[in-house]
Amino acid sequence: MPRHLANLLLLLAGAIWGMGFVAQSTAMDNIGPFIFIGLRFLVAALMLAPFAWREARAAAHPVSSRNLGGFALIGLTLFIAMALQQFGLTITTVTNSGFLTGLYVVFVPFLSLLVLGQKPHPVIWPAVLMTFTGIWMLAGGSLGDLNAGDLLTIGCAVFWATQVILVGRFVGPSGRPLTLSFVQFALASALGLGFGLATEPFEPPQIVLALPEILFAGIAATGLAFTFQVIGQRYTTAPQAAIFLSTESLFAALFGAILLGERIPPIGYAGGGLIFMAILLAELGPARKAQAPAR
Repeated sequence: MPRHLANLLLLLAGAIWGMGFVAQSTAMDNIGPFIFIGLRFLVAALMLAPFAWREARAAAHPVSSRNLGGFALIGLTLFIAMALQQFGLTITTVTNSGFLTGLYVVFVPFLSLLVLGQKPHPVIWPAVLMTFTGIWMLAGGSLGDLNAGDLLTIGCAVFWATQVILVGRFVGPSGRPLTLSFVQFALASALGLGFGLATEPFEPPQIVLALPEILFAGIAATGLAFTFQVIGQRYTTAPQAAIFLSTESLFAALFGAILLGERIPPIGYAGGGLIFMAILLAELGPARKAQAPAR
């Protein structure tokens, strides 16, 4: 797949996740965070199961135990990130959650460098700075005092960064993006339902009320968007992927304003433009270097 198409998939994933913030927030009116996490990932796992099965049948070799362990680690990281984000959304706003979750775009290149020793393309650093500044502007240039929900969401951003790095580490060597997605969804669902049934009320009428949010989060924001992420990351680097995926903060603010009445300050529109400038830099910078004639 050409890199620009892979990045387009990552951008589309960011847009779907942005709308998913709204569904995650409104679902909490009826059900608990863990139950919501378990059910959304159960829907996603069931949706993806036949495609993962077809991928397995077409593969020349079964998944190695090392790769399978990596898939499980990704699923655990995904669950922790989602739990921190979901509990954070019970306290903070959709716009603030989108902003703070977007901090993973800053964490990814540093973690890639410190943990894996991978040096990103030079244009990634100014693109990261532009993205962080754009997200900050999108939140109005000041968050004021951080509340508990904001702090939980900052922790979420660390685990999102780890998940992005781990996907980049295992999806290429394994060659099994759909299997990876299925395993991470199934594990996150089992953990969510396990914790939810132990700590939260399980009331079928309330679940029915939250069904539209569960289905959107499970089918679109999880099944489709996370699979777009996994497929897209096969053809780009983790730092570049983080920049494209971080546009979820822009879309979260947009859908929060349209659907929930949350207001975007004027400086936020400038921040959105800066984010897309960062995307163009991340997209065109490496391509220009690759096409430069040899001297």
